[in-house]
Amino acid sequence: MKIYSSLARKKEDFQPINEGRIGMYVCGPTVYDEPHIGHARSAYIFDVVRRYLAYKGFKVTFVRNVTDVDDKIIDKAKKVASNQVQGSGLLEATIEISKKYLDAYHRDMDLLGIGKPDKEPKATEYIPKMIKFITLLIERGAAYTADGDVYFDVKKARNYGKLSNQNLDKMEVGARVASGDKKKDSLDFALWKKAKEDEPSWPSPWGEGRPGWHIECSVMSSDILGGEFDIHGGGIDLIFPHHENEIAQSEGAGLKFARYWIHNGLLTIKGEKMSKSLGNFISIKDFIARHKDPDYLKLLFLNTHYRHPVDYTEEKIAEMKSQKERFLILLDKLDRAQTENPESDTKKTEAELNNFRKKFEEAMDDDFNTPLALAALFDLVTHANKNIGHEDAALTSKVILDLGSVFGLSLSKGMPAEAVDDSAIKKLLGERDAARKAKDFKKADEIRKKLAAEGVIIEDTKDGAVWRRKL
Repeated sequence: MKIYSSLARKKEDFQPINEGRIGMYVCGPTVYDEPHIGHARSAYIFDVVRRYLAYKGFKVTFVRNVTDVDDKIIDKAKKVASNQVQGSGLLEATIEISKKYLDAYHRDMDLLGIGKPDKEPKATEYIPKMIKFITLLIERGAAYTADGDVYFDVKKARNYGKLSNQNLDKMEVGARVASGDKKKDSLDFALWKKAKEDEPSWPSPWGEGRPGWHIECSVMSSDILGGEFDIHGGGIDLIFPHHENEIAQSEGAGLKFARYWIHNGLLTIKGEKMSKSLGNFISIKDFIARHKDPDYLKLLFLNTHYRHPVDYTEEKIAEMKSQKERFLILLDKLDRAQTENPESDTKKTEAELNNFRKKFEEAMDDDFNTPLALAALFDLVTHANKNIGHEDAALTSKVILDLGSVFGLSLSKGMPAEAVDDSAIKKLLGERDAARKAKDFKKADEIRKKLAAEGVIIEDTKDGAVWRRKL
C-alpha cells in the first residue's frame, strides 16, 4: 500500500508505527458559518480513507478537531452581540455562535452519512494543555514572550518550509513586521494572544489571553495519539502556514509528529472559487434539500482523485444520478434473480468476483485512487448484468454492497418502493406478453403505460421483457 506524502512529495510505502493500528488526525471545522460542499469534500475523503483502512483490517483511531474560538467566530459574535439586548456579552455570543454552527456541522455530516470521529476535541477544552505546551517551547528556547503575547521563533525551527517546499530566506523577502507588532521576525507566529477588551480570554502565566490557531492541533494530536502518529490530513490550503507551523512547533517541543501528510484538492463551482459574494455558495443543507441523495455528491468526489481539484456543476450531478441508478437497477435485478434462480455456481461466481475485488483493492492501495476503484466497481456491474441467472446473485450483491460501503454509498436501500408489488407487476407483464403474442399491441401498450404511471419501466430484450422501478 502506497500513500502520497505531501512532506516527501512522492508516494511512499505505508508502514504504520504500530502493527495493525493507525492513528489519524484531520483538521476539522472552524465553527462560524453553515458548512458548505467544499467542507463536505474534505470530510468525505478522510471518511473514505478511514473506511478503507478499516476494510483492510486496521484498527483506526480517527481524531477530528473543532476550532471553537477564533477571530472569525469572534467577529461574527460581535455582530450577534450588538443586535442583542443590553447585558448580553461577547463571551456568551461567542459560545452561542460556536455551538450553533457545530450543531449544523454535525447535522450535515449525518445528512451525508459521514461517520463520526472517535475523538472530537474542542480548542476551548484544551487551553490548559496548550499553556503547558507553550511553556515547554519557551523553556526550550523555541518561543519568546512579548508584552503578553507569545511567539514561535521561526529561526529556531529545523528546516522551516519543508512541507510547503519554500526556502526560508526567500519567504522573508518582502515580508515586513507590521507597525506595533512585537515579533522579532516577520515570519514568527503567535502561540498566545494577549486579551483584547471584551474578547473571550483565559488566565495564563503571560496574562489574560487566548491561544493562536496553530497550537491547538499540535497539542490535541499529540495528547490523543502520541508524540508520533501515522496520518495527518486536511485541505491543500492548510499546507501553509497552518501545517507548516504545526510541524515547527511540534518538533520544537521534541516530538516526531506525523509520519504521513495527506492533503485533498479544493472544490470550485463552474470553475470559480465558491463565495457568497459571487452567489455560488452551496451549503450542504441546500444540496440535500435539492437533490435528496448525498450519494450524488459522493460519486462526484469519487470520480476525481482526492489530490486534484474538483469542479461542481449541476450537469455533473445529473451524471452522478445516472451512475447511482446503475447500481440500484442491477441490485434490484439481482434481488429478483435470487428468488427466480436459487441454484447457481457459487465457486465460479466467487472466483470471478475476487478478480474485481482485487482490482478495486489495487486501485485503493495506490494512494486511494477512487476513480480507478470506482471503475473496477462499475466493471463488476457490467459483468453482473451480463451474467444474471448464471451466477450466484446473492454473493454478487454482497460483494457490490461490501465494496460500496468502503465509499459510504447507500446502496442497500435498493430501488424506491412503489404502490404496485412484485406479484402484481409480474401478472401485468404476463398479460402484456400474451397480448403481444396475440398481436394486440394496443393492449400491450396500455399495460406499459399503466406500469409507467406506477413508476415501473419495461425493457424488451432478446430474452424477454425485464422491468425495474424508476428512481
